[in-house]
Amino acid sequence: MSNLNINWYPGHMKKTIDTIKASLKLVDVVLEIVDARIPIASRNPLLDDILGNKPRVVLLNKMDLGNVETNEKWVSYFRSKGYESILIDSVQGINLKKIEAISRKLLQDKFKKLEEKNLTSKRVRAMIVGIPNVGKSTLINRIAGRKSAKVGNKPGVTKQNQWIKSGKDFELLDTPGVLWPKFENEKIGLDLAFTGAIKDEIMDSETLAFKLIERLNDMDKKILEVRYQIETEGKETLEIMEDIAKKRGCLLKGGNSDYEKVAKIVLDEFRKGVLGRISLESPEDFND
Repeated sequence: MSNLNINWYPGHMKKTIDTIKASLKLVDVVLEIVDARIPIASRNPLLDDILGNKPRVVLLNKMDLGNVETNEKWVSYFRSKGYESILIDSVQGINLKKIEAISRKLLQDKFKKLEEKNLTSKRVRAMIVGIPNVGKSTLINRIAGRKSAKVGNKPGVTKQNQWIKSGKDFELLDTPGVLWPKFENEKIGLDLAFTGAIKDEIMDSETLAFKLIERLNDMDKKILEVRYQIETEGKETLEIMEDIAKKRGCLLKGGNSDYEKVAKIVLDEFRKGVLGRISLESPEDFND
């Protein structure tokens, strides 16, 4: 299998960064949404410089797809770095009520100063930032209780800023998802591709599935063995793909394996959590 080639930085993403910079002065707090399975890979490294000292809450979305113990470790990790952090599931609406409460907690000093000036405003304006397909629009729709943001399964659906009002004094500014020009290493690019943050159309899905199968088998052989009822011990990754093809009837004329179909099945089942709650990153991987 050839190396995976990922090249993903369309012009609208540069425009998005400029928009985020311009919008910062309009908001009190930033909600940075990341994928709980890959919290580091799904953080845009450009954001730290862009956001500066603006109060920030890290939302670990898709908690239902990440390993339970590893999820909790990530909450502790981000708090140790000075960020408030919440595990959420934007599809099911889990823990979303905590977002406004924690945002207000971060702004206690601001409200205290307003009270000293006899100003009673309790309005909080928050900007949501994050990479494509990490769940920003789904989160906003859940919080607002209506279909206010465009949602799609493909990365990059949200194209422009949208203000959404939630309740009486909490307003959200949605921004388009933004990746960055160059990934630090192949692992980051692969993790983003595995979870669907990068459009499938711009890469070779067979190579991607090959790499995912390789990674999962290194992590825990039972993941693939239990789901596909195969043996992986002592087998090369390509042999494992062929065994999955036989089990799932993904065969071409002449009995050859249909790797494209196998790739679609494995990637889809991983992304939907069918293969189990799997975290591809752990805080232990990033100890300073």
